[in-house]
Amino acid sequence: MDNVDKNLRRLIKNQTHVSFNIAHHVLLSESTPTNSVSSPLSLQVILGLLAAASSGSTRDELLSVLGSNSIDDLNKLFSEIVPHIFADASSSGGPKLNLANGIWVDQSLPLFKPEFKRVVEDLYKASCAQVDFLNNADEVASEVNSWAEKQTSGLIKDLLPPGSVDETTEVIFANALYFKGAWNHEFDASETKEDDFHLLDGTSVKVPYMTSYRDQFIKTCNGFKVLCLPYKKGEDKREFSMYVLLPDKKDGLLALSKKVASKPGFLNKRRLPYEKVEVISIRLPRFKISFGFEASKVLKDLGFKLALSGAGLTEMVDSAQAENLGVSSIFHKSFIEVNEEGTEAAAASAASKYMCASDDPEVEFVADHPFMYLIRENKTGVVLFVGHVVNPLEG
Repeated sequence: MDNVDKNLRRLIKNQTHVSFNIAHHVLLSESTPTNSVSSPLSLQVILGLLAAASSGSTRDELLSVLGSNSIDDLNKLFSEIVPHIFADASSSGGPKLNLANGIWVDQSLPLFKPEFKRVVEDLYKASCAQVDFLNNADEVASEVNSWAEKQTSGLIKDLLPPGSVDETTEVIFANALYFKGAWNHEFDASETKEDDFHLLDGTSVKVPYMTSYRDQFIKTCNGFKVLCLPYKKGEDKREFSMYVLLPDKKDGLLALSKKVASKPGFLNKRRLPYEKVEVISIRLPRFKISFGFEASKVLKDLGFKLALSGAGLTEMVDSAQAENLGVSSIFHKSFIEVNEEGTEAAAASAASKYMCASDDPEVEFVADHPFMYLIRENKTGVVLFVGHVVNPLEG
């Protein structure tokens, strides 16, 4: 996948834009900004399956908001890029990764249409199960939750909350992602020391800061700095990194998140660091975040309305019931832990122009106030996880 063709790069650019839009709307959806982590890629896989299952204006809407010209484009993105991104590299010294898709269908529904079955099995590699929602709804919910927990190495528990599955449920789409990577250069734990972290309300808390004096990949932009922390790749050809986007202003997180989500390609080569610079020091707080939300409202704000209002998934099964098959809710849970050794992250889903200056001779990067972060595969540009740290002490 070293040579990604022009069409795939366009699709990835649109996918990344959707990712930042979702992350920004998640930040806005809370009454008070809070720590967050999500995998918009996980949500987009679910939406891609829904697009394959739908037709007419519902499919058109899904394709439009996902930035795809056709269902073939969308299938190409997920069938070629996603499995490549999530191929496990732990045996060759790279990150441990896992991607899994699953569909649970009520036994009263007929078999999948041939084309949808092909997409599900060949492109999305999804496992399928026929279940009895009418008589065993709680057991099915428990089965889905156990599946998500297993696929994410125990990090995502209770994906489906109590009461979210009942006798009226007819289908569940689920997706699970897992990532664990070690820093290319680990932080020295003996250098970790407590200092002030400035909160959005003007107060501060004492938090442990990982510290390094090693040269780092840093880009200084107008209004913010970007730090790139690469993960070990071993013999793997992919290049995964965490990027920390730190606004200059201590209360600048919302404005920065909005700017990043403002247009496709905002985080392009001009705004990402590709060369190491001499640093005075970098200080980054350790953090561990578990975050979940019901994604329907966020997705509706982005334009996903028809599929979430009972419009039929007519391309899934050949039945009159398909006209009434819609999506009532989409649950998403994510987890991330960042420490001196590296990063472990998981996610699961069911159903003013900023220009960058040349790098300074010496740079200090001190993340002592709310910031944005993301995990990205650099050769393709695919973003796996996005989040915000508002208070490192809060989980």
